Amino acid sequence: QLSEDVERVSENPADERDEEMEVHEDASSVILPDSELGSTAPSLRFSKTCLKNVFSVILLFIYLLLMAVAVFLVYQTISDFREKLKHPVMSVSYKEVSLYDAPGIAFYPGKARLLSCKHHYYDHIPPLINPGQPGVIECTTRRINYTDPFTNQTMKYALVVQGPRDVKKKELVFLQFYLNETDQDFSAIDYLLFSSFQEFIDSPQKAEFMKDCESSYSSWKFSGGFRTWVKMSLVKTKEEDGSETVEFKQETSVVNYIDQRTKPRSDQLFFVVFEWKDPFIQTVQDIITANPWNMIALLCGIFLALFKAADFAKLSVKWMIKIRKRHLKRRSQVMNHIN
Repeated sequence: QLSEDVERVSENPADERDEEMEVHEDASSVILPDSELGSTAPSLRFSKTCLKNVFSVILLFIYLLLMAVAVFLVYQTISDFREKLKHPVMSVSYKEVSLYDAPGIAFYPGKARLLSCKHHYYDHIPPLINPGQPGVIECTTRRINYTDPFTNQTMKYALVVQGPRDVKKKELVFLQFYLNETDQDFSAIDYLLFSSFQEFIDSPQKAEFMKDCESSYSSWKFSGGFRTWVKMSLVKTKEEDGSETVEFKQETSVVNYIDQRTKPRSDQLFFVVFEWKDPFIQTVQDIITANPWNMIALLCGIFLALFKAADFAKLSVKWMIKIRKRHLKRRSQVMNHIN
Protein backbone atom coordinates (compact mmCIF):
# COMPACT_ATOMS: atom_id res chain seq x y z
CA GLN A 1 0.00 0.00 0.00
CA LEU A 2 2.90 2.36 0.80
CA SER A 3 4.56 1.69 -2.52
CA GLU A 4 1.29 2.36 -4.30
CA ASP A 5 1.05 5.77 -2.57
CA VAL A 6 4.62 6.69 -3.57
CA GLU A 7 3.92 5.74 -7.14
CA ARG A 8 0.78 7.87 -7.11
CA VAL A 9 2.64 10.88 -5.74
CA SER A 10 5.38 10.54 -8.28
CA GLU A 11 2.82 10.31 -11.02
CA ASN A 12 0.91 13.47 -9.87
CA PRO A 13 3.48 16.05 -8.52
CA ALA A 14 1.42 19.03 -9.69
CA ASP A 15 -1.54 17.93 -7.62
CA GLU A 16 0.71 17.76 -4.57
CA ARG A 17 1.94 21.32 -5.09
CA ASP A 18 -1.64 22.54 -5.45
CA GLU A 19 -2.54 20.95 -2.15
CA GLU A 20 0.46 22.60 -0.46
CA MET A 21 -0.57 26.00 -1.78
CA GLU A 22 -4.08 25.46 -0.44
CA VAL A 23 -2.62 24.62 2.93
CA HIS A 24 -0.53 27.78 2.94
CA GLU A 25 -3.50 29.89 1.95
CA ASP A 26 -5.56 28.33 4.72
CA ALA A 27 -2.76 29.11 7.15
CA SER A 28 -2.53 32.70 6.00
CA SER A 29 -6.30 33.13 6.34
CA VAL A 30 -6.24 32.20 9.99
CA ILE A 31 -7.32 35.12 12.24
CA LEU A 32 -4.53 36.12 14.57
CA PRO A 33 -5.16 37.55 18.01
CA ASP A 34 -4.75 41.32 18.74
CA SER A 35 -1.48 40.81 20.58
CA GLU A 36 0.08 39.19 17.56
CA LEU A 37 -1.25 41.94 15.21
CA GLY A 38 0.31 44.71 17.31
CA SER A 39 3.76 43.21 16.87
CA THR A 40 3.67 42.92 13.09
CA ALA A 41 5.39 45.10 10.44
CA PRO A 42 2.30 47.24 9.55
CA SER A 43 2.25 48.48 13.14
CA LEU A 44 5.86 49.62 12.81
CA ARG A 45 5.07 51.38 9.56
CA PHE A 46 2.11 53.09 11.22
CA SER A 47 4.30 54.43 14.06
CA LYS A 48 6.82 55.83 11.56
CA THR A 49 4.00 57.50 9.64
CA CYS A 50 2.75 59.11 12.83
CA LEU A 51 6.18 60.49 13.59
CA LYS A 52 6.46 61.89 10.08
CA ASN A 53 3.04 63.51 10.41
CA VAL A 54 3.93 65.06 13.77
CA PHE A 55 7.20 66.37 12.36
CA SER A 56 5.37 67.83 9.34
CA VAL A 57 2.84 69.56 11.61
CA ILE A 58 5.70 71.06 13.65
CA LEU A 59 7.38 72.30 10.47
CA LEU A 60 4.09 73.75 9.28
CA PHE A 61 3.64 75.70 12.50
CA ILE A 62 7.23 76.96 12.29
CA TYR A 63 6.69 78.26 8.77
CA LEU A 64 3.40 79.85 9.80
CA LEU A 65 5.30 81.62 12.57
CA LEU A 66 7.90 82.80 10.07
CA MET A 67 5.14 84.07 7.82
CA ALA A 68 3.67 86.04 10.72
CA VAL A 69 7.11 87.56 11.44
CA ALA A 70 7.50 88.46 7.76
CA VAL A 71 4.09 90.18 7.72
CA PHE A 72 5.06 92.14 10.83
CA LEU A 73 8.33 93.19 9.18
CA VAL A 74 6.43 94.42 6.12
CA TYR A 75 4.12 96.51 8.30
CA GLN A 76 7.04 97.88 10.36
CA THR A 77 9.06 98.74 7.25
CA ILE A 78 6.20 100.65 5.66
CA SER A 79 5.48 102.48 8.94
CA ASP A 80 9.14 103.50 9.35
CA PHE A 81 9.26 104.72 5.75
CA ARG A 82 6.18 106.90 6.23
CA GLU A 83 7.55 108.24 9.52
CA LYS A 84 10.87 109.19 7.88
CA LEU A 85 9.01 110.94 5.08
CA LYS A 86 7.22 113.09 7.66
CA HIS A 87 10.38 113.89 9.65
CA PRO A 88 13.37 114.61 7.39
CA VAL A 89 16.83 115.02 8.85
CA MET A 90 18.63 118.35 8.64
CA SER A 91 21.91 118.07 6.77
CA VAL A 92 24.68 120.69 7.12
CA SER A 93 27.51 120.88 4.59
CA TYR A 94 30.36 123.37 4.18
CA LYS A 95 31.79 124.68 0.93
CA GLU A 96 35.14 126.47 0.96
CA VAL A 97 35.52 129.52 -1.28
CA SER A 98 38.31 132.02 -1.91
CA LEU A 99 36.02 134.92 -2.90
CA TYR A 100 32.57 135.76 -1.66
CA ASP A 101 29.95 137.61 -3.60
CA ALA A 102 30.27 141.05 -2.03
CA PRO A 103 27.39 141.53 0.41
CA GLY A 104 25.42 144.70 0.78
CA ILE A 105 25.53 146.61 4.07
CA ALA A 106 22.59 148.95 4.50
CA PHE A 107 23.07 151.61 7.22
CA TYR A 108 20.29 153.73 8.67
CA PRO A 109 22.38 156.61 10.10
CA GLY A 110 19.58 159.06 10.78
CA LYS A 111 21.32 162.36 11.57
CA ALA A 112 24.76 160.76 11.58
CA ARG A 113 27.16 161.40 8.70
CA LEU A 114 29.64 159.06 7.04
CA LEU A 115 33.16 160.46 7.47
CA SER A 116 35.34 157.74 5.96
CA CYS A 117 35.16 154.26 4.48
CA LYS A 118 38.10 152.15 3.37
CA HIS A 119 39.02 148.53 2.53
CA HIS A 120 41.93 147.06 4.48
CA TYR A 121 43.68 143.68 4.26
CA TYR A 122 45.26 141.20 6.68
CA ASP A 123 43.36 142.67 9.66
CA HIS A 124 45.58 145.76 9.61
CA ILE A 125 43.80 149.00 10.42
CA PRO A 126 46.16 151.96 10.72
CA PRO A 127 45.54 154.55 13.47
CA LEU A 128 43.15 157.37 12.69
CA ILE A 129 44.96 160.60 11.88
CA ASN A 130 42.10 163.08 12.27
CA PRO A 131 39.23 161.32 14.05
CA GLY A 132 35.98 163.19 13.73
CA GLN A 133 37.10 164.87 10.53
CA PRO A 134 35.99 163.96 7.01
CA GLY A 135 38.33 161.42 5.43
CA VAL A 136 38.63 159.32 2.31
CA ILE A 137 35.61 157.34 1.15
CA GLU A 138 36.97 154.51 -1.00
CA CYS A 139 33.95 152.22 -0.72
CA THR A 140 31.23 151.87 -3.33
CA THR A 141 28.12 153.45 -1.81
CA ARG A 142 24.55 154.17 -2.84
CA ARG A 143 21.93 156.31 -1.11
CA ILE A 144 18.27 155.45 -1.37
CA ASN A 145 14.93 156.46 0.13
CA TYR A 146 11.99 154.08 0.41
CA THR A 147 8.86 153.61 2.49
CA ASP A 148 8.85 151.41 5.53
CA PRO A 149 7.60 147.92 4.45
CA PHE A 150 5.79 147.41 7.76
CA THR A 151 3.90 150.73 7.97
CA ASN A 152 3.91 151.98 4.33
CA GLN A 153 3.85 155.54 5.72
CA THR A 154 7.30 156.36 7.14
CA MET A 155 10.07 157.23 4.71
CA LYS A 156 13.42 155.62 5.46
CA TYR A 157 16.84 156.75 4.37
CA ALA A 158 19.49 154.06 3.78
CA LEU A 159 23.17 154.22 2.91
CA VAL A 160 24.16 151.01 1.12
CA VAL A 161 27.87 150.06 1.14
CA GLN A 162 29.62 147.26 -0.71
CA GLY A 163 31.02 144.69 1.73
CA PRO A 164 34.29 142.69 1.65
CA ARG A 165 34.94 139.91 -0.89
CA ASP A 166 38.46 138.46 -0.56
CA VAL A 167 38.42 136.09 2.37
CA LYS A 168 41.95 134.73 1.87
CA LYS A 169 43.49 138.19 2.22
CA LYS A 170 41.19 138.87 5.19
CA GLU A 171 39.65 141.84 3.47
CA LEU A 172 37.66 144.10 5.77
CA VAL A 173 35.70 147.33 5.48
CA PHE A 174 36.27 150.02 8.09
CA LEU A 175 33.71 152.86 8.42
CA GLN A 176 33.58 155.97 10.58
CA PHE A 177 30.39 157.94 11.30
CA TYR A 178 29.91 161.27 13.05
CA LEU A 179 26.90 162.49 14.97
CA ASN A 180 26.94 166.07 16.20
CA GLU A 181 23.80 166.23 18.30
CA THR A 182 21.51 163.71 19.80
CA ASP A 183 18.43 164.04 21.98
CA GLN A 184 18.72 160.50 23.37
CA ASP A 185 20.62 159.10 26.32
CA PHE A 186 22.41 156.66 24.01
CA SER A 187 23.17 156.72 20.32
CA ALA A 188 23.28 153.80 17.89
CA ILE A 189 23.08 153.19 14.16
CA ASP A 190 20.98 150.40 12.69
CA TYR A 191 22.25 148.23 9.85
CA LEU A 192 21.30 145.10 7.98
CA LEU A 193 23.18 142.69 5.71
CA PHE A 194 21.87 141.24 2.45
CA SER A 195 23.47 138.65 0.22
CA SER A 196 24.55 140.52 -2.92
CA PHE A 197 25.44 144.16 -3.46
CA GLN A 198 25.57 143.53 -7.23
CA GLU A 199 21.93 142.42 -7.25
CA PHE A 200 21.04 145.70 -5.59
CA ILE A 201 22.96 147.65 -8.28
CA ASP A 202 21.34 145.68 -11.11
CA SER A 203 17.84 145.96 -9.69
CA PRO A 204 15.63 148.40 -11.63
CA GLN A 205 13.41 148.92 -8.57
CA LYS A 206 15.93 149.58 -5.82
CA ALA A 207 13.28 150.83 -3.39
CA GLU A 208 11.30 147.61 -3.73
CA PHE A 209 14.53 145.63 -3.44
CA MET A 210 15.34 147.31 -0.12
CA LYS A 211 11.81 146.78 1.14
CA ASP A 212 12.13 143.06 0.40
CA CYS A 213 15.52 142.92 2.13
CA GLU A 214 14.20 144.62 5.24
CA SER A 215 11.29 142.18 5.31
CA SER A 216 13.59 139.14 4.91
CA TYR A 217 16.75 139.95 6.89
CA SER A 218 17.35 140.84 10.52
CA SER A 219 18.76 144.20 11.55
CA TRP A 220 21.42 144.96 14.16
CA LYS A 221 22.92 148.02 15.91
CA PHE A 222 26.34 149.35 16.77
CA SER A 223 26.87 152.05 19.36
CA GLY A 224 28.75 155.33 19.42
CA GLY A 225 32.02 155.69 21.29
CA PHE A 226 33.10 152.12 20.53
CA ARG A 227 34.80 150.21 17.78
CA THR A 228 32.46 147.36 16.80
CA TRP A 229 34.01 144.41 15.01
CA VAL A 230 31.54 142.29 13.00
CA LYS A 231 32.60 138.88 11.67
CA MET A 232 30.11 137.50 9.19
CA SER A 233 29.33 133.95 8.08
CA LEU A 234 26.95 132.97 5.30
CA VAL A 235 24.22 130.32 5.66
CA LYS A 236 22.28 129.03 2.67
CA THR A 237 19.09 127.07 3.27
CA LYS A 238 17.52 124.91 0.57
CA GLU A 239 13.76 124.71 0.88
CA GLU A 240 11.54 121.75 -0.07
CA ASP A 241 10.35 123.49 -3.24
CA GLY A 242 13.94 123.85 -4.49
CA SER A 243 14.31 127.54 -3.65
CA GLU A 244 17.30 128.82 -1.70
CA THR A 245 17.32 131.43 1.04
CA VAL A 246 20.40 133.20 2.38
CA GLU A 247 20.99 134.61 5.84
CA PHE A 248 23.93 135.92 7.81
CA LYS A 249 25.27 134.86 11.15
CA GLN A 250 27.60 137.26 12.86
CA GLU A 251 29.92 137.46 15.83
CA THR A 252 30.28 140.92 17.29
CA SER A 253 33.00 142.21 19.58
CA VAL A 254 33.09 145.73 21.00
CA VAL A 255 36.22 147.68 21.96
CA ASN A 256 36.11 150.99 23.77
CA TYR A 257 37.38 153.98 21.78
CA ILE A 258 39.58 156.39 23.74
CA ASP A 259 38.86 159.86 22.47
CA GLN A 260 42.18 161.68 22.45
CA ARG A 261 40.91 164.93 20.99
CA THR A 262 42.09 167.99 22.89
CA LYS A 263 38.75 169.56 23.74
CA PRO A 264 35.87 167.62 25.26
CA ARG A 265 33.08 167.37 22.75
CA SER A 266 29.44 166.45 22.87
CA ASP A 267 29.45 164.79 19.47
CA GLN A 268 29.62 161.04 18.96
CA LEU A 269 31.94 158.96 16.80
CA PHE A 270 30.97 155.54 15.45
CA PHE A 271 33.49 152.98 14.24
CA VAL A 272 32.52 149.65 12.72
CA VAL A 273 34.49 146.91 10.93
CA PHE A 274 33.03 144.20 8.70
CA GLU A 275 34.92 141.08 7.63
CA TRP A 276 34.25 137.41 6.88
CA LYS A 277 34.67 134.96 9.71
CA ASP A 278 35.94 132.04 7.58
CA PRO A 279 35.97 130.89 3.94
CA PHE A 280 33.21 128.30 4.45
CA ILE A 281 29.67 128.75 3.20
CA GLN A 282 27.28 126.72 5.29
CA THR A 283 24.51 124.96 3.37
CA VAL A 284 21.51 123.59 5.26
CA GLN A 285 18.95 121.29 3.69
CA ASP A 286 16.45 118.67 4.75
CA ILE A 287 17.29 115.10 3.71
CA ILE A 288 14.87 112.18 3.77
CA THR A 289 16.85 109.24 5.13
CA ALA A 290 14.29 106.71 3.90
CA ASN A 291 15.56 105.17 0.67
CA PRO A 292 12.67 103.83 -1.43
CA TRP A 293 14.94 101.38 -3.28
CA ASN A 294 16.12 99.79 -0.04
CA MET A 295 12.54 99.46 1.11
CA ILE A 296 11.48 97.91 -2.22
CA ALA A 297 14.35 95.41 -2.06
CA LEU A 298 13.45 94.50 1.52
CA LEU A 299 9.78 94.07 0.65
CA CYS A 300 10.67 91.90 -2.35
CA GLY A 301 12.76 89.65 -0.13
CA ILE A 302 10.02 89.42 2.48
CA PHE A 303 7.32 88.64 -0.09
CA LEU A 304 9.56 86.03 -1.70
CA ALA A 305 9.99 84.38 1.69
CA LEU A 306 6.21 84.54 2.19
CA PHE A 307 5.53 82.86 -1.14
CA LYS A 308 8.15 80.18 -0.44
CA ALA A 309 6.70 79.56 3.01
CA ALA A 310 3.16 79.39 1.62
CA ASP A 311 4.30 77.00 -1.12
CA PHE A 312 6.04 74.77 1.42
CA ALA A 313 2.98 74.83 3.67
CA LYS A 314 0.75 73.87 0.74
CA LEU A 315 3.06 71.00 -0.26
CA SER A 316 3.26 69.86 3.37
CA VAL A 317 -0.55 69.78 3.66
CA LYS A 318 -0.84 67.87 0.38
CA TRP A 319 1.79 65.39 1.52
CA MET A 320 0.02 64.88 4.85
CA ILE A 321 -3.31 64.32 3.09
CA LYS A 322 -1.67 61.86 0.70
CA ILE A 323 -0.03 59.95 3.57
CA ARG A 324 -3.32 59.87 5.42
CA LYS A 325 -5.19 58.52 2.41
CA ARG A 326 -2.50 55.89 1.84
CA HIS A 327 -2.69 54.83 5.46
CA LEU A 328 -6.49 54.57 5.35
CA LYS A 329 -6.31 52.60 2.12
CA ARG A 330 -3.75 50.19 3.58
CA ARG A 331 -5.81 49.78 6.72
CA SER A 332 -8.96 49.02 4.71
CA GLN A 333 -7.03 46.45 2.67
CA VAL A 334 -5.82 44.75 5.86
CA MET A 335 -9.31 44.75 7.31
CA ASN A 336 -10.77 43.33 4.09
CA HIS A 337 -8.10 40.63 4.03
CA ILE A 338 -8.82 39.76 7.65
CA ASN A 339 -12.54 39.60 6.93
